[in-house]
Amino acid sequence: MMNYFKVLRVSQEGALLRVRLNTPETGNAVTGPVLEELLAVLRSVQDHPGIRVLELSGAGEHFCLGGDRAEFAESLAADPTGSGLRTMGNKARQVCEALATLGAVTVARVHGDVIGAGVALAMFCDLRVGADTSRFRLPELALGLPPAWGGILPRLLNEVGAARIRELVLTGEAFGAARAVELSVLHKAVPEAELDAAVDQWARPMLRRSPAALRAAKTMLNAYGGAHRLADATLFDGEWLASVLMAAESAKRQ
Repeated sequence: MMNYFKVLRVSQEGALLRVRLNTPETGNAVTGPVLEELLAVLRSVQDHPGIRVLELSGAGEHFCLGGDRAEFAESLAADPTGSGLRTMGNKARQVCEALATLGAVTVARVHGDVIGAGVALAMFCDLRVGADTSRFRLPELALGLPPAWGGILPRLLNEVGAARIRELVLTGEAFGAARAVELSVLHKAVPEAELDAAVDQWARPMLRRSPAALRAAKTMLNAYGGAHRLADATLFDGEWLASVLMAAESAKRQ
């Protein structure tokens, strides 16, 4: 696959596709262009029989410092109705849903800081390995935002559990790799120099699996994992994000 992307670096090694967030100057902040390119990659390989594993990583010092609040403000200034924010919120949900439902196995390879939207991108991957020095945080409430990016809240509730996530969301407490493993935010933590080896250890057997069997297994895991959900409230994430930001902007003017 040719790397014609501007904010991602994409390369293919046999049946392994490596996708790297590639704006280290911003801490790989998630912007509209990042979402557009991620969605383009994920859709292009959705049912690609030659791709069995997709690795998601970040360039530079951090995996991802979260959403770009400056972009939120610019969008609201350009369109006070919040239409642009709703569109961005819906695009984030589409990206995370595509990660979760991709036919290939998705592996998050994280290091440095993993914040907000960065946590969401990692959590929607099937497997997650992090450097033992990585740090995680869900700072949305402290920033005046709801935890409504990409459908992250139900994913966290399902993967981690309600009691622990209630604590992390309400306090915004940062936590390290060891606790991330304890919470199942990470499956394993290793020294940063061993991240590639850890990904390869997972990938090697899966690269030999039948693509049809992998897709079936992922479909079953997603179906049984979400069987308790009566409705998909993440459809409203974009609306909630826009509404809260619009209310905050209105309060500033008063």
